[in-house]
Amino acid sequence: MDESRVRNEIVSGNISLGIELGSTRIKAVLVSDDFQTIASGDYLWENELDNGIWTYPLEKVWDGIQTSYATLALQVHDKFGVDIKKIGSIGVSAMMHGYMAFDKNGEILVPFRTWRNNITGDAAEALTKLFNFNIPERWSIAHLYQAILNDEKHVKDIHFMTTLAGYVTWKLSGEKVIGVGDASGMFPIDEATVTYNKKMADKFSSLPEVKKYPWNLLDILPTVLPAGKKAGELTDDGAKLLDQSGTLQGGSLIAPPEGDAGTGMVATNSVKKRTGNISAGTSAFSMVVLDSPMKAVHRDIDMVTTPDGAPVAMVHTNNSSSDINAWVGLFGEFAKALGLQLKPDDLYGTLFAESVKGDQDAGGLVNFAYLSGENITRMPEGRPLFVRKPDSKLNLANFIKTQIYSAFAPLKIGMDILLREEHIKTNVLVAQGGIFKTPVVAQQVLADALNTPISVMENAGEGGPWGMAVLALFCVNRKNGEALEDYLANRVFKDATTATLYPEEASVQGYDKFIDNYKAALPVESEAVKAMKMKN
Repeated sequence: MDESRVRNEIVSGNISLGIELGSTRIKAVLVSDDFQTIASGDYLWENELDNGIWTYPLEKVWDGIQTSYATLALQVHDKFGVDIKKIGSIGVSAMMHGYMAFDKNGEILVPFRTWRNNITGDAAEALTKLFNFNIPERWSIAHLYQAILNDEKHVKDIHFMTTLAGYVTWKLSGEKVIGVGDASGMFPIDEATVTYNKKMADKFSSLPEVKKYPWNLLDILPTVLPAGKKAGELTDDGAKLLDQSGTLQGGSLIAPPEGDAGTGMVATNSVKKRTGNISAGTSAFSMVVLDSPMKAVHRDIDMVTTPDGAPVAMVHTNNSSSDINAWVGLFGEFAKALGLQLKPDDLYGTLFAESVKGDQDAGGLVNFAYLSGENITRMPEGRPLFVRKPDSKLNLANFIKTQIYSAFAPLKIGMDILLREEHIKTNVLVAQGGIFKTPVVAQQVLADALNTPISVMENAGEGGPWGMAVLALFCVNRKNGEALEDYLANRVFKDATTATLYPEEASVQGYDKFIDNYKAALPVESEAVKAMKMKN
């Protein structure tokens, strides 16, 4: 689309805004009706450990959104010479799960408890047995039930609970709604009705410890909507909250808020049965859209849905690339001390290229990239730990290879359940995330780790907010009866460019040896957790 046409589309409001609140970055992306990115803005943030709880202050939520939007709006003004006054459709996505509970006045009752907390073990185990359905620790219902088991005072005052994306959408539109994919991280979804599973909700409500509270579970949860449905409109107050300059007008169509898993599926064209995607960042997760039910309940496999309600098997790990970032930052400091000013892309590119020279098993080195607890390996708290034996081959290539290997290790352990025990078949696995912005290296490691072909699309580093903007456009442009998978295949990704790498047998064997060493060293990680607890 040429510049003059883009300018006209901006003036007419024939554009879509996607906002995603990720674990390390809030990003806003403005998209044209042919799915091209017009402008973007972002805001870096980090979760905070407050009295043992991983959280993000609500002030930073809005500071991040407003900063991202302002940066985007300035880009539009500078490039096209116009201001954004109207936006056709807006969608908000965010990291899934967690716990946000509000009273009748709309005030949050306790600080936002994020997916990163491993504090609901008793509740998750009890609910999994009650429902015969895996309830992960990070799900909203696990947080609610744990608060009940803990006899927390705020529970009696709950009037509404939602996710981060649901919260932001509520404040922009006044509507207490949620997309079905995001809702599936709050409470199990009934595929037939595309809303909360009523039988399970009734079981929960019948528990003696739940009965004593004045609310009913289904009354305090947000209304579930599938992709393509209108979730509301941007109010005038919402417009002022989003755009502090006061230029933006209300009236934009609001799409159902989604989780980052859902936008990842959209951004990688992975909502059709037997497709899947992998997203790697602070955390990592894989999503495989099922064409048949799972044979068993697995504590390491979450059952969620696509944004239009199809069942998905999800492997979620709390840790992925954060430790790589920390080590690369250290090498950057060393380079600076030598008088070398290296751009981040050059630094990552140089170190990742060096890793290719390493031994296939990373020389016997092991790294646990656990900045927080890890459910897959049953670690309650994070203890980043680099481990080697006296005869391990420590050199730069092996060290960096170990960092990349370890970023995918918990995901590999979880995916083996799907691939080897459930024999789940996929036609394609598409990867996205910042770690794949450095070409080939991490993509090849992932292909070898899972022994599965891995594809990367051109938008691998920026998929989430763009995927949310596409979902918002789907609400506006959807033809009568058009399915999301057809909309993506026939319109959005019709001419998409994809690069696929295949597993290499020697590297597959090398990664398997690394995983054997990794599993063997897990007791060392466990002892580190225990020792640091004793010290504290």
